[in-house]
Amino acid sequence: MELNLQEMLFEFFGGLGIFLYGIKFMGDGLQKSAGDRLRDVLDRFTTNPIMGVLAGLIVTVLVQSSSATTVITVGLVSAGFMTLRQAIGVIMGANIGTTITAFIIGIDVGEYSLPIIAVGSILLFFFKNKKVHNVGQIVFGFGALFYGLELMSGGMKPLRNLESFHDLTVELSSNPILGVVIGTLFTVIVQSSSATIGILQGLHAENLINLNGALPVLFGDNIGTTITAVLAAIGTSVAAKRAAATHVLFNLIGTTIFLILLKPFTMLIEIIRDNLSLNPEMTIAFAHGIFNSTNTLIQLPFVAVLALIVTKLIPGEDSIVDYKAQHLDPVFIEQSPSIALGQAKEEVLRMGKFALKGLEETNEFLKTKNTKHSNNAIQLEEAINNLDRKITDYLVDLSTSSLSEHESEEHSMLMDTVRDIERIGDHFENIVELIEYQQANKVKMTNTAMEDLEVMFNLTVSTVEEALQALDQKNFDAARAVVTKEDEIDRMERTLRKQHILRMNEGQCTGQAGIVFVDIVSNLERIGDHAVNIAEYVLGEQK
Repeated sequence: MELNLQEMLFEFFGGLGIFLYGIKFMGDGLQKSAGDRLRDVLDRFTTNPIMGVLAGLIVTVLVQSSSATTVITVGLVSAGFMTLRQAIGVIMGANIGTTITAFIIGIDVGEYSLPIIAVGSILLFFFKNKKVHNVGQIVFGFGALFYGLELMSGGMKPLRNLESFHDLTVELSSNPILGVVIGTLFTVIVQSSSATIGILQGLHAENLINLNGALPVLFGDNIGTTITAVLAAIGTSVAAKRAAATHVLFNLIGTTIFLILLKPFTMLIEIIRDNLSLNPEMTIAFAHGIFNSTNTLIQLPFVAVLALIVTKLIPGEDSIVDYKAQHLDPVFIEQSPSIALGQAKEEVLRMGKFALKGLEETNEFLKTKNTKHSNNAIQLEEAINNLDRKITDYLVDLSTSSLSEHESEEHSMLMDTVRDIERIGDHFENIVELIEYQQANKVKMTNTAMEDLEVMFNLTVSTVEEALQALDQKNFDAARAVVTKEDEIDRMERTLRKQHILRMNEGQCTGQAGIVFVDIVSNLERIGDHAVNIAEYVLGEQK
C-alpha cells in the first residue's frame, strides 16, 4: 500500500506540474503568435463594459489564464490607462475566457498526448522559422496539458478504494459550502483555476465525485483564482486594489447566487449532459461556462454599483492620473493645423510633467528604498513611452498639412522635444534599475556618497523643471538659467567622479558601490543634457 501511495502521489503531483507547465507554455506560444499586443487590446477596446468583456475574453483565450489577464488589468488600472469601470468589464470577460481551457480538456485526446508532444518538439527543434517555432510551442504545450491530465487521472484512480475519500465526497454532496471552501483553498494553493477544474474533471470522470459534489467545488475554484489579482495589487494604487477587490466580489456574488439556485442549476446541467451525450469532463466544462457566462450577464448591468461598493470597501484618494493622450484630436489636423500644433504642445508639456514626476519618484526610491516609488517611476516611464508614440504619430500626420515657416520650426522643435523627454524617462528608468541592483546585491554606499547624489538629484530635478517652464511660457530667462545649471551639473559630475575615486583608494567604499554611484551620476548628467536641449530650442526661437 505504501508503494501504491508513493506512486499515486508521484503521478498526481508530477502530472499537475506537467499540466501547469503545458498551460503556461501553450499560453506563451499563443501570446507570441498573436503578437505582443495584448496590452493594446485591453487599452484600446475597453470604451464600455460590453467591449471590456469582449476584450477580457479574447485576451484570456490567447494567454489561457484569467489570472494573467486580471494581473495585466490591475497594472493598467494602476498606471492610469484604464478606469475601474472598464476594468470590471475586462475581469468579467476574463472569467468567461478561462472556461475555454475546461472545454479543451473536455475533448478527450489524452491517449494522443505523447504524439502531440512529439510533433511540438519537432516544430520546436528542427525549424528555425519564428512562426513555426511559436506553433510548435502551442502544440507542445497542448500535448503536455493532456499528458499531465492523464498522469493525474492515473494517480487519482486508487482513491476509489479509500473509504475516507468516499466519505468526503458524500459529505461534499450534502454540504455545498464545504465544497466551495475546498475548491477555494485548493485554487489558492495551486494559483490556477484551470488546473483545479482539470483535476475536478478527472475526479468526475473516474466517478470519484458526483455532479452534486463537483459543482460547489467548481464555484470555489472561481473564488480561489482571484488570489493572483489580490497579490498583484499589493503595494499598488488604490484604484488597482479596487480592481482586484472587484474580481473577488464578482465571484463571491456569483457563487452565492448559484448556491441558492444549486438544485435547478444541477438539473439544468444534467439535462444538457443527457441531451448532448456529454462525457464527464465536458459536463464540468459546460457547467463552468454556463456559471461564468450567466454570472456576467446577471452582474454586467450593475457595473456602476460594483464600482461604488469597492470604492466604499477600499477608501482613499484615487491618485491616478489619466496617462492617455488628452489633447491630440485628429479633427484639428484637417481643419486648423495651428490649433493642432498648440494641442500637440500641450501634450508634450503633459509628457514633460510625467518625466519630472518620474525623476522625483526615482529620487524618493534612492532615499527610502520603498518599492512603491520604483513602481510609480516605472509606470510613469511606460506612460511617457505611450505618449511618445501618440504625439510622434500626431506630429507626423500634422506635417502633411500646410504650416507657415514659424509653425514648421515649432513643429520640428516639438518633435525634438518629445525625443528628449522620452530619453529623460529612459535615464531615470536606468537609475531605478541601478538602485534595484544595489538592493539585490546588498551594496552599501557611504553617507557622503548619498549626500552627493542628493545634491546632484535636486539640481537635475530643478533643471528639468525650469526647462519645461521655459518651453511652456517661452521664458527665455528660465532657458538661460537651464544652460547655466547644466554647466554646473557637468562640473559636479566631474567632481563627484574624482571624489569617488579618492573614497575607493582610501577603502571607504567597494568597487560595486563605485559602479552604482558613477552610473547614477552619469545618468543624471545625461538628463541635464536633454534638459538643456529643450532650453536651447526655446532660445533658438528667440533668435
